[in-house]
Amino acid sequence: MSEPSFDFLGLSGKTILIMGVANKKSVAWQIARIVESAGADVIYSVRSESRRESLAKLLGTRKVIVCDVEHQSQIDDLANQLAADDVTIHGLVHSIAFADYPEGIRPFHETTRTQFLQAIDISAYSLTNVCNALKDRFAKDASVVTIGISTTRMASESYGFMAPIKAALESSLAFLTKSFSRFSEVRFNSVAAGLLKTSASAGIPGYVDSYLYAEKVIPRGRAVATTEVANTAAFLLSPRSSGITAQSVVVDAGMSINYFDADVVQAVTDADVN
Repeated sequence: MSEPSFDFLGLSGKTILIMGVANKKSVAWQIARIVESAGADVIYSVRSESRRESLAKLLGTRKVIVCDVEHQSQIDDLANQLAADDVTIHGLVHSIAFADYPEGIRPFHETTRTQFLQAIDISAYSLTNVCNALKDRFAKDASVVTIGISTTRMASESYGFMAPIKAALESSLAFLTKSFSRFSEVRFNSVAAGLLKTSASAGIPGYVDSYLYAEKVIPRGRAVATTEVANTAAFLLSPRSSGITAQSVVVDAGMSINYFDADVVQAVTDADVN
């Protein structure tokens, strides 16, 4: 006689809203696969009608709502539609980021006001804006998870001006937790991911070289997998992480402890000599 399965994550029957699926390589899609396999009901939010059409084969008959967070009216429409359907949200995944590099990566001090404000609106403020719009839809103990980066203090040129944007996103977690605590127990956390091989990252000038370098620095010799980030996000969405809030959980496979790896240092110093 087989033993009954054990629902470790406790997500069975819960409703999770996932924002930001772009394709099958997306972190958001990997998170969706995990929570669906745990029995959760996932509602997808994508930025455009064309994105919904491109995902038709991947998402099949799943519920998909179009919401471009750059437009307040669409955020309001998302909230109104969920209210009309009487949806209670037990978890929200915010996997949304955008930065415009029309001339490629330039020195940070040349970042324009338009570039910076658009990036912070879409990539950081949207978390606060969406959560405010959905505050009446959240279960009392809902969990909100966003996707950050493993460090916002490293001036990586290949990431352009996004590190300060992600720093603002990370700081928002504490303030959202505090303000929501006045009427709920909603938790806000981030998965601070190391360099990942995604379609979005591949389009950033210089990113591929940084990714290859990361593999040299990471103690185990291989980069962080998207599924590793997704697994951490699924845990943060679950009641199993009920004591964790206003935190950024770093998932970088130890990259940040190994920048002075002897082999890497030797390779650089040898190159300087040559």
